[in-house]
Amino acid sequence: MTTSSLMKTLCAAAAVAASLIAPLSASAQSYPDKPVRMILPFPPGGVTDILARALAEKLAPRLGQPVVVENKPGAGTVLASDLVARAPADGYTVLLAASSLGTAPLLYEKVSYDAIKSFTPITQVASVVHVLVVNPQLPFKSVADLLNYAKQNPGKLNYASTGTGTSTHLEGELLKSMGKVDLVHIPYKGSGPALTDVVGGQVNVMIDALGSSGPFIKSGKLRALAVTTAKRSESVPELPTVAESGLPGYEAMPWLGLVAPAGTPQPVVDRLHREVTAILKEPELRERFKGWGLDIIGNTPAEFSAFLRRDIDQWSRVITSANIKGE
Repeated sequence: MTTSSLMKTLCAAAAVAASLIAPLSASAQSYPDKPVRMILPFPPGGVTDILARALAEKLAPRLGQPVVVENKPGAGTVLASDLVARAPADGYTVLLAASSLGTAPLLYEKVSYDAIKSFTPITQVASVVHVLVVNPQLPFKSVADLLNYAKQNPGKLNYASTGTGTSTHLEGELLKSMGKVDLVHIPYKGSGPALTDVVGGQVNVMIDALGSSGPFIKSGKLRALAVTTAKRSESVPELPTVAESGLPGYEAMPWLGLVAPAGTPQPVVDRLHREVTAILKEPELRERFKGWGLDIIGNTPAEFSAFLRRDIDQWSRVITSANIKGE
C-alpha cells in the first residue's frame, strides 16, 4: 500500500469514527429531551419508595423533564436490577439500587448482571441505619455484654433476620464471625413477624432497620444496643456503634444508591450526579429522611464505586464463610 493509499484509508476510518461519536456527543449535550425512568426494586408505600418519589419530584424541574418512578419488586431486587442492566446506556433509565445489587449475584446462581461491570455509579444516596436490638428482659446493656454472655453460653442465644441472605442475616453472621460466638439464626419472612417475636421473647436478638424497629425502641419494648455503621448515625447520635460498644472493626452499612447502565456517557452521569447531590444537600430533605432512619450521603461516582467494591468484597467473604444460599 502506498503512502497516499494509507493516508486515504486512515482518513476514511477517522471519518467513520467521528460519524459514530458525533450522535453520542450531541445526544449527551441535549440530555434530557424526554422523560427519565427511575426504577425501584421495592413495592410502593415504604420509606424507599417515598425517598424515590421525593427525589423524582425535585429532580424533574432541574432536568426540565418528568422523572417517573416505576416500582419493579421481585426476585430479591434482581428483577429491577436486570431490567436496568439491559436498558440502553443513555441516561433515560436509572436504578435506585440497594445493597442487594452487590449481594444477589453472590447468593443466587441465575443472575445475569455483574454489580460492577453492568452499571455506572452516579451517587450513593443514603445509608440505611440498622440497629442491634435485644428483648429488654435480657440483662445486656452493651454489645460487650451480649458477646461475653454468648461466649460463655454457646448456642443458647438466637437471632432473628428478615430472611435468609438478607442484609440483616449477613450482618448477624458478620457479628458471629468477628465476635467468635455461636448464635442460632432464625429467619423470618420480613421485619414485622421477626420484631414481634423479639418483643415477645421468643427470639433474643435482631439487627434491623431503625425505620421499623424505632417505634418498639421508643416504647421500651426493645432495647437498642448499637448502630451497625462505621460512625454514629445522625438519626440516633446517642447510640454507640457496634465497633465502639464491644466489637472493634465491625461495620455494616446497608445503602441506597443511584446507578445507570454501564457505558452511560460521562456528561450524562455528571449531569445526574450534579442535580441529585444538590437535592441531597437540602436541609429539609435531610431532616425528613433522618426521621425515617436514613442518613443522606451524596458522594462522587468514584467514591461510590470504591465503596461498592469494598462492600461486595466484605459480604462475599461472609457468604462464603457461612455457606449462605439465597432462597
